[in-house]
Amino acid sequence: MWKRLSFRTQLFLPLGMSFLAALIMSGVLLQTFATDQLADENEPGRRSIRTVAAALNNTLRTSSDPRQTLDAFVHSLDTSDIQFRAAETGPASSARDGLRKPHGVPQWFVDLLTIPDMDTAAPVTIDGQRVGDLVFLPDLSADLFEKWIGFLALTSLVAVLMVLTGTIAYVFAGSALRPLQDLGEGLTRIRRGDYATPIPVGGPPEIRQSCEEANALAETLAQLSQDNRDLLHRLVSLQDDERRDLARELHDELGPLLFSIRAGTIALVEASPSAGNPGSSAQEVLQSVEALQQTNRRILDRLRPLYIEELGLETSLQTLLRKFRKQAPYIGLTDTIDPDLNGIDGPLAQTVYRVIQEALTNVLRHASASNAHVRATVVADALVIEISDDGGGFPEGNLFGRGLTGMHERVRALSGSLSLLRVDDRTYVRCRLPVDPAREAPVND
Repeated sequence: MWKRLSFRTQLFLPLGMSFLAALIMSGVLLQTFATDQLADENEPGRRSIRTVAAALNNTLRTSSDPRQTLDAFVHSLDTSDIQFRAAETGPASSARDGLRKPHGVPQWFVDLLTIPDMDTAAPVTIDGQRVGDLVFLPDLSADLFEKWIGFLALTSLVAVLMVLTGTIAYVFAGSALRPLQDLGEGLTRIRRGDYATPIPVGGPPEIRQSCEEANALAETLAQLSQDNRDLLHRLVSLQDDERRDLARELHDELGPLLFSIRAGTIALVEASPSAGNPGSSAQEVLQSVEALQQTNRRILDRLRPLYIEELGLETSLQTLLRKFRKQAPYIGLTDTIDPDLNGIDGPLAQTVYRVIQEALTNVLRHASASNAHVRATVVADALVIEISDDGGGFPEGNLFGRGLTGMHERVRALSGSLSLLRVDDRTYVRCRLPVDPAREAPVND
């Protein structure tokens, strides 16, 4: 639970609890020490009541009319803390019973304090008979008001300290959290492959050092990513060179041999009547040679579609789509091919052609689809390719087969992205390639 709280909450909660505990402790201390202080402040009055009672009793013993003398004394006590309680009126009232709440002091504060038992009663006698008591009932309103003012001052001090400390903590937390948030956002960008945007360096020295180290890490990763793309690009170039060499060997070596065998077989078929009619066997050899020539042409086409350089990418793609429709007439194939693709050549054109070729091959072999669509357009400075079909989709946990894995590597070498997804019962192969890879930001695959 505590770990889920924000940094500000973790900072302010202990501070608030500390100030609340300090306030409660202050109330407890006030209640404890106020009782003793009130008792000490009124102790002289409690001692004086006994002195006054002794003097009054002496006066009454020597007075010719002690009752009149007592009445005159009682009349003089109207505004005093000393009161006379006649014996027939019952026990004397306590200090709390006669307490007058001062103006401005709430009742809960009066109830909070423990009023000490300061009742002091001194008996008054006439002719040896107890006629009443002199009791000390001090007026505590001034003392309570003083304690209330002290409590308000203490509470105000705690509140001011709490606000001041909270403001300082809030400002400090903001100055510390902003660089941490920048650092977190920067690390997220690095995780996503954006190494170009630096992390702002600020905050305490420890956080500044972390930001500087993260920026250094981003520079290192950017260099490694560039080196990796260069290596992939070099690898793709080597693969293209090897494919070109292999295609040349097949075309220059195997092609003439197959043509020679075909020509010899045709001559054998034509001479078959005079040679004992071996025409049936010769005809089978001719059919096998023609099938082998067709296979050789398909292999050459997959190794290196030479007509891209001669006809242009858009025309080559249209030729590829016509071959697909002829090979799989039961699949309704539609297309959206941008005519501007003819302006693209080199490795980028080869990659576009091979991505579409490989995706259509997968549709033909594995999708069991009835409809498919190919889109290849130039949007701003990027080339967007999408091949979709309504087939059964791809096996779970097997997003890329061997063919698409090779295409993925080619796309990465050109700073592009290749993804395979399933949406609304359709399978999509989506590829995005920068028209100028040098200007394209790194893409995290």
